[in-house]
Amino acid sequence: MFYPILEATAEAGGANMTSFIITIVAMIGIFYFMLIRPENKRKKEAEELRSSVKVGDRVTTIGGITGTVVSVKDDKFVLETGADQVRIEFLKWALSSNDSAAEAAKEAQKKADEAKAKAKAEKKAKKAQKNIDDKA
Repeated sequence: MFYPILEATAEAGGANMTSFIITIVAMIGIFYFMLIRPENKRKKEAEELRSSVKVGDRVTTIGGITGTVVSVKDDKFVLETGADQVRIEFLKWALSSNDSAAEAAKEAQKKADEAKAKAKAEKKAKKAQKNIDDKA
């Protein structure tokens, strides 16, 4: 595939060969950072999601079935759906999202934002009080 290109660059001189190699290395680097690295990150997040499921979580499967986890085993979990209390056993790889964990993360972020706003307001009040004391 690259043989005619390599042959042409070798005939033209060493400078062209160097630029060709640099181009190939750059393409491999871009390929890694644009495709391979994000895919590995998604796989790691999915594995963490599947390993963190626990009894009482509200989850959604890849098939769109939602319910509450009532039992967790090594590679399976039992999901209870709706008011009729139908229980279905799924493999953990069928887990799409953990709604309870998402709600907990959202609540934790809200509390952190509130604490940050409160600290900022206290700092502003102290600064205003200091300005008043300096004027007096």
